[in-house]
Amino acid sequence: MATPPARPAAQLGGFLARYTPDIARRTRAILTAMRKRLPGATEMVYDNYNALVIGFGPSARTSDAPFSIAVYPRWVTLFFLKGATLPDPGRILKGSGTTVRHMVLDGPHTLDLPAVRGLMRDALRRARPTIDPAAKRVLVIKSVSARQRPRRPP
Repeated sequence: MATPPARPAAQLGGFLARYTPDIARRTRAILTAMRKRLPGATEMVYDNYNALVIGFGPSARTSDAPFSIAVYPRWVTLFFLKGATLPDPGRILKGSGTTVRHMVLDGPHTLDLPAVRGLMRDALRRARPTIDPAAKRVLVIKSVSARQRPRRPP
């Protein structure tokens, strides 16, 4: 008899358990802050080769997500999926591609910095379709890579 698949929240917890306690704790705190900032968002989880990625959007369609966080062995990064078009007077976003920009999050407090709040507000204003704050939060495990880099530093 096959074991039924774990619920998405339990799966996400298992993915985070492979990181150091500090990174797992930081990620959980950042997730809590993102959930408060983005009520109604669909969270799309990708346990990829390089990192654990959680996208936040209006649906399970990846291309509609304005934000994602990526969890690496030593840090957590916030990605703005259309960040190249955002005004960034403080020049806090990194990257040189034509679409995405990112920044490392020291913790959930980084999300409260005025410059970061402004970038997120601008990204949400530009997002189409928009995230419905009255919608129920949904957590979807989109993919799990069979091969992955170690989740803890050497």
